[in-house]
Amino acid sequence: MDKIVSLCKRKGYIFQDSEIYNGLNGFWDFGPLGVELKNNIKRIWWRDIVHRREDVAGLDSSIINNPKVWEASGHINSFTDPLVDCRNCKQRFRADHLAEDQSIAESEIFEKGQCPACGKKELTEPKAFNLMFKTFVGPVEQDASVAYLRPETCQGIFINYNNIRQSSRLKLPFGIAQIGKAFRNEVNPRNFIFRSREFEQMELEWFCYPPRIEEQQSPDDWFEYWKKSRMEWHLKMGIQKDNLRYRDHEATELSHYAKAAVDVEYNFPFGGFKELEGIAYRTDFDLKQHSQVSGKDMQYFDEQSGQKFFAHVIEPSLGVDRMALALICDAYQEDEQEGQTRVYLKFSPAVAPVKAAVFPLTKDEKLVGMARKIYERLQEDYLVTYDESGSIGRRYRRQDEAGTPFCITVDFDSSEDQTVTIR
Repeated sequence: MDKIVSLCKRKGYIFQDSEIYNGLNGFWDFGPLGVELKNNIKRIWWRDIVHRREDVAGLDSSIINNPKVWEASGHINSFTDPLVDCRNCKQRFRADHLAEDQSIAESEIFEKGQCPACGKKELTEPKAFNLMFKTFVGPVEQDASVAYLRPETCQGIFINYNNIRQSSRLKLPFGIAQIGKAFRNEVNPRNFIFRSREFEQMELEWFCYPPRIEEQQSPDDWFEYWKKSRMEWHLKMGIQKDNLRYRDHEATELSHYAKAAVDVEYNFPFGGFKELEGIAYRTDFDLKQHSQVSGKDMQYFDEQSGQKFFAHVIEPSLGVDRMALALICDAYQEDEQEGQTRVYLKFSPAVAPVKAAVFPLTKDEKLVGMARKIYERLQEDYLVTYDESGSIGRRYRRQDEAGTPFCITVDFDSSEDQTVTIR
């Protein structure tokens, strides 16, 4: 993993935020290539989920909502992680992570747990720690002006359910999709950008008929549909099949709103298979809660059956940052060339930040002129780069590390036969 982190900084994928001030734990900046990789992921997801479907509409909701949103969703009371303190070195950790790392039960942390920082067995009893970032709206910091940075994007979809359904004239089943920032005050961010405090989500809320409506596809059927569809999408993005798998959630680990949940897991280099994307059957919990707390009717009237009910929800939820990390890990390759280790990123061309690099073999005016024309033509449709500095081998090596799938070289034969070398 250290090699991947080093490559990401060296090639301009990911930097530690505020690095010149020794950084800020859990926050990361995406450099020139990193932001292009993220944009490609988001563009493909939006194209496949929204643009290529007639039954999905898009949304960009606010990051800060009325606090009652989080009261209705259950986040104010239950969006917590178990926190333990080390009495010796004063550091804090997530109890469930320590239990997993030390192969003990979470309930045994107080008696058997060891601080990973100082090695002492002086951990406190676990206590609940709310993960939402608190802020204030307006010039006075008082209880009445408390607000929160959203910890997930889906609640913005639920509170706009009526607006979008009516304005877009959507009928069940249909979806609402959103891409946006979310914030969680993680106790212990770790594993590079896998778990951070500021991240970007791509979420779809798929609204469907409840189980009791005859002649309509059931929520369980839709759950299986999206489970299969999302796995196929990850494979299409170029991730190796052997590095992906499903993991069904046990009943004891389901969220309070979920009847069923499954993770698409990726085999990360820092601990094996871990969650890449989650698909949850949220039942009608969210719409019921918001309807009850707001006093607004959020039920759906079905003309065919004459029934009125709360729609049930299937939610595929994927982190953009985590998807970028999986793609980088999956693309990372090493081989030996002429006694030296060559590092390169083998992306699918669809997600590669830079699609092609154009080189003149030398700085000869004819070669440079032809290479510049090719570069400028490609630039109209793709992100491409031009490089005439250094030997052709060094230029290839630079693009290999950056993950550029195609290198186009203009040589002395090119002006004669109008051909180029594509590597």
